[in-house]
Amino acid sequence: MTLTELQEIVLQLGMPKFTAKQIAGWIYGKRVRSIDEMSNISKKYRELLSESYTVGCSEPVEAMRSVDGTVKFLFKTLEGNFIETVYIPDGERATLCVSCQVGCKMNCLFCQTGKQGFAAQLTTADILNQIYSVENSDKLTNVVYMGQGEPFDNLDNVMKSLDILTADYGWAWSPKRITVSTVGLKKNLQYYLDNSDCHLAVSLHSPIHEQRMQLMPAEKQFAIADIVELLKQYDWSHQRRITFEYILFGGINDSPLHAKELARLLRGLECRVNLIRWHKIPDVELNEVEKSRMVSFRDYLNNHGITCTIRASRGQDIYAACGLLSTKKQMSEK
Repeated sequence: MTLTELQEIVLQLGMPKFTAKQIAGWIYGKRVRSIDEMSNISKKYRELLSESYTVGCSEPVEAMRSVDGTVKFLFKTLEGNFIETVYIPDGERATLCVSCQVGCKMNCLFCQTGKQGFAAQLTTADILNQIYSVENSDKLTNVVYMGQGEPFDNLDNVMKSLDILTADYGWAWSPKRITVSTVGLKKNLQYYLDNSDCHLAVSLHSPIHEQRMQLMPAEKQFAIADIVELLKQYDWSHQRRITFEYILFGGINDSPLHAKELARLLRGLECRVNLIRWHKIPDVELNEVEKSRMVSFRDYLNNHGITCTIRASRGQDIYAACGLLSTKKQMSEK
């Protein structure tokens, strides 16, 4: 809950308004797991709070560890569904990849989550619990909304979670530590750009309309050309950063023509491109790209004014890499 919501609750219960800030301090500052731990609130008020409320955190049900140090956690949501969350340590950095939906409606051809279908929206508590309850949460340096689901298809709960993460009464994180990914839901994307200073990542994967539509059905309604035009209306030269995610599929979107069209599409926009290796999923006839093709693609973009890097693949052996998250099996066993 936000501080305003906490204030409304304590006033309804006949408690002093300042108690809300105390509660926020215990939950977001000291990260207590029960109301009973809030020792500077009277026993009477703690009992009153406990009659209707809980802190709302729950431990992961399961953890799988990769040979590269990546850890994939399985969480059970408040409604009894399951989601996956990925912890990625990298030297002094530790990034948590969080989910925002159970499954996904976008049905991108290359994504295991999309094959699962959509089951439910995560509440703000479900989203924050992944950050709150994962082991080593105190060591996190970055959070990316790149797990299961399309963040801007759950706009209200995602925005509320961002508010709490960055608010003084909450985790007080800099927006620079948070990145939200999207396929490009234009109206909700614009709302995010107008109301948040967190970073943005856009799933692009092809600069050619017809081909992107085959890979990503959302292209039919949210064309990448229109999304890029929207993004060009904003200033990306200061605090906020934009990244385009581009999975390379061998013989599909890795040609010099694709590199040329991508450079043309992004010309004039302060941004970077992350090239990602394709990770095979069942029943999808797409091919992995040769390393030399990735390097050539990267070099072409860098030589034509588009900052481009190749993202290291992490956690592939535990199905934690990009596009591999799915809780379909856990849901069927529920």
